[in-house]
Amino acid sequence: MPIIEAQGLTKTYCSRSGQVHALTGLDLSVAQGTVTAILGPNGAGKTTAVKVLTTLTRPDSGSARIAGVDVLRDPHAARRQIGVSGQYAAVDENLTGYENLEMIGRLYHLGRAAARARARSLISLFDLDEAGNRPVKGFSGGMRRRIDLAGALVMQPRVIFLDEPTTGLDPRSRIALWDIVERLVAEGTTVLLTTQYLEEADQLADDIAVIDGGRVIASGTADTLKAQIGGHRIVITLVAEEDADAAVRALSSAGRGAVDRDGRTFSVAVDHGPSALQAALAALERDGIELHDAGIRRPTLDDVFLRLTGHQTGGVAGAADINRTNAATAGVERHSGFAGQHGDSAASADETKDDPNEVSQRHGLGPAQARRGNEEKVR
Repeated sequence: MPIIEAQGLTKTYCSRSGQVHALTGLDLSVAQGTVTAILGPNGAGKTTAVKVLTTLTRPDSGSARIAGVDVLRDPHAARRQIGVSGQYAAVDENLTGYENLEMIGRLYHLGRAAARARARSLISLFDLDEAGNRPVKGFSGGMRRRIDLAGALVMQPRVIFLDEPTTGLDPRSRIALWDIVERLVAEGTTVLLTTQYLEEADQLADDIAVIDGGRVIASGTADTLKAQIGGHRIVITLVAEEDADAAVRALSSAGRGAVDRDGRTFSVAVDHGPSALQAALAALERDGIELHDAGIRRPTLDDVFLRLTGHQTGGVAGAADINRTNAATAGVERHSGFAGQHGDSAASADETKDDPNEVSQRHGLGPAQARRGNEEKVR
């Protein structure tokens, strides 16, 4: 039975330029104890989907369930099942890493001793023992992401939502975060992550859902998606550009579908890579065609994404970027919305049914006010 289910989710925002259809009938199913990656270009609806599933935004229509709990009917119960790490690290820079985690535990009503014990445990888990007692403002980008993810794990949730968790990190920090995610899944946690890094999805995800225009346009394992555009591709590079016609004929006879050309390099999808390459090379040799290079490569997720959406993942941001919260709002929503599950301080789904960027204004909190209030609670 899926632990995350969404059916027919729609969400439209109103902007100065008109209506923005962020979700247009999104369906999603995530199995327990797995990693599912949501891929999509800027403005595809990835963040809006996460905000609906995490009770921060109410959809115009459709349904969603987390661990059997109806997200729309019982958002408080849904919040008890989840942890969220957003696009921006929602941590207080003036507190130490340890103090940030203790504060979140206190907001969850763990009690002083339990909150401190959980903070120490997470500092160790995320390999932050040496930096844990330093103010977060001195942390590197990778360390900030780790402490933010640790905050999402304070209550040991069954489901973790990671919204572009490694954006802006260097390769070493990214790999370290991947190791943490893999460790969590091995212990039974379910992870739903959005990303624009195709290598990240290939490395971590058991299943991938490609979103464009506010709906899922393809889903499956990385291998399944790659197989949709051909299991292998023959790639050759000519010595002489005037041999292009002969090269196209040879590749067309060995492969299937259109032959792609980039200067003197040609490629085509094939069903059986080694035998197809041998056939193409034999045809080229008969025609006396000289090659600089020839070989086989498997399609990448980048090939899949380009074929499905018509553009790269790092494409031009669309108007639906309205669904991206700023750092201050993310902080109020992450720590007040989820940590306040036992009281009414959480931003309810009804309160966020319009533009989500208005949440902090409705509560009358700026970032500094929210921070001071949290510090007072810890004291």
